[in-house]
Amino acid sequence: MSSNSVEDSQNTEQPEAAEKIDQRQPLSLKAGAFALLLATMWAGNPVANKAGLQDAGPLRLGYLRFILGAIVVLIYALATRQSFKVKKREWIPLILLGILFTVQLAFMNVGQDYTSAGHAVVVTTTFPLWTGVFAHFFVPGDRMSRSRTFGTLVAYGGVVAVFYKGFADSSSDFLIGDLLLLGSAVLLGGRQVFLSQLGQGIDQHKLLMAQSVFGIVTFVVASMIFEGNEAFTVTTKLVLALFYTGVLIAGLGFIGQTWLLKRYLPSRVTVLSLSQPIFGVLFSWWILGESIGGELYVGAMLVVIGSALAQRRGKPKATNLPKPPGDASR
Repeated sequence: MSSNSVEDSQNTEQPEAAEKIDQRQPLSLKAGAFALLLATMWAGNPVANKAGLQDAGPLRLGYLRFILGAIVVLIYALATRQSFKVKKREWIPLILLGILFTVQLAFMNVGQDYTSAGHAVVVTTTFPLWTGVFAHFFVPGDRMSRSRTFGTLVAYGGVVAVFYKGFADSSSDFLIGDLLLLGSAVLLGGRQVFLSQLGQGIDQHKLLMAQSVFGIVTFVVASMIFEGNEAFTVTTKLVLALFYTGVLIAGLGFIGQTWLLKRYLPSRVTVLSLSQPIFGVLFSWWILGESIGGELYVGAMLVVIGSALAQRRGKPKATNLPKPPGDASR
């Protein structure tokens, strides 16, 4: 084979690889419904965590959750006959992902100890906004247009409407906790984009296992240091909480989320996560008997309207074609 033919074959392969990388699209109706289902599942995560914390410390609950999630991912990978061999080019991205995951969780857990629940919800739920910012710069075809930015802000306004009273009535100084949670939200937004980017060239189960391994090791060590003397009781409530947070969220939920981020534009996927606090309030009312007010309906309406605006497809730009000779039209 001549050198020219080799170069031609390489040139034909490169556009195909680039095209594969840029296959992410706006959400389809089915994908959007699936993303909304995942957001609904995630809304029950704080309720399950709250129930589990009655019988286990937060760090122990954390690593048990990630162990169960890793088992689910392992079963999924074996069932689909995936290879666990890590290529040389994959080591650094996977290590960076694991570190990012661990630091983000550390900011979130520590920050929640220094602030109120209302502050935590309002600040943490900014992560879809940060996902949009990162995607604007790093993901081809996922730029934040004016309508999409406006829609995302309207949807976030729904979250603020639901939790504004608890946020405004706080009498203590929660600045440290809020700043840590804001850092966690920024890192989470960046992690969504990083996962989406890595998913174009690294298998999904490797990404999930990297997060699980780093999370398990970090939380086990921290639990041994800070929770060594705390009692640990295995109860039905704890088992159910771990099943929900570990199997359904850290396992199946993470698989579903990375599947979406691999195939669809990350900012379109995460904006539906702004519905999580709405569903969370409903779960708290249904399961824990907590009261809800009219602000829930206002917030839900804003989230629906804003999410719809953020998912609008932009109009294709018209191309200025040269006029045929003799065409006198204007």
